Amino acid sequence: MDHIPCLKAWAKSFGNINYPLLSDFWPHGAIAKKYGVMRKDGSSERAIFIIDKDGIIRYVDIHDINDQPDNEVLLNELKKIIPDAEKKIKHLYKEEDIPKSEVVMYCTPWCPDCRLARDWLRKHKINFSEVDISVNLAAARQVRIWGIGSQVTPTFDINGEIILDFDKVKLEDLLL
Repeated sequence: MDHIPCLKAWAKSFGNINYPLLSDFWPHGAIAKKYGVMRKDGSSERAIFIIDKDGIIRYVDIHDINDQPDNEVLLNELKKIIPDAEKKIKHLYKEEDIPKSEVVMYCTPWCPDCRLARDWLRKHKINFSEVDISVNLAAARQVRIWGIGSQVTPTFDINGEIILDFDKVKLEDLLL
């Protein structure tokens, strides 16, 4: 049920694949209701349905609303149904170096907690490096290891101390 700008930001992380995305923003949740992922409070589960051009559901991913979808898994699913996908997304599988700094934040462009964390770090004048795990799949794998299978954003590496999610108390303890 994300709005269109949010979906556009997320779609950028899939490189050059052009695949239609549905915003169920208005009428509010009509598709979520039909697919059984609407919550009683009017929000939806974080749900991704990959539907091929014949209208067949090829993949379903439903997980905690606070967890980010695993782009590597989604890209592998899309490769199964898009003939030239491998060529278009090859650049996403490059092993990129992780910046060397005291504070490294692993995040995605569309994550609301990542935006809050960026603002918090800047407000406190804390220098940090940022790694976009939606385009650096090696970093995304590392975040899943730290998250014991969950891809939690933001994730912080502060001089080797890992903090999952935007936990102000832990960040204040280590940084202020």
